[in-house]
Amino acid sequence: MSKIVFLILISSFTLFAFEWKTYQSAQIEQQKTNKLIMIDVVRTGCHYCTDMEKDVFEDKEMAEWIENRFIPVKMNLDDDELPLDLKVSITPTFFFIDKNEKVVKKVPGSWNIEDFKSLTEKLK
Repeated sequence: MSKIVFLILISSFTLFAFEWKTYQSAQIEQQKTNKLIMIDVVRTGCHYCTDMEKDVFEDKEMAEWIENRFIPVKMNLDDDELPLDLKVSITPTFFFIDKNEKVVKKVPGSWNIEDFKSLTEKLK
């Protein structure tokens, strides 16, 4: 019984978060939706990255807000090669890419919900 309750709790938490895409699948989706691709560049062991995942991206309202505006992609500097010759000096760093593969905005650093929304709300 306790295993069932645990699985239900885990499932309800994952419903609030959005699905991270690969860059390639995001490009395909972008052709259909014209949304910007939001690349979240992280590094293994980055506590700022973990904090932002927990405090911002796992928030139900924020997850919906992001999915309505962007196609979310997460890339780990330790495992993934960044596309478009992107350069990162700190993690997390966010890149917003248009359908012409142009970076329309770069947002370095970890932010709370209010600040991240403020930094990205005018992007379309």
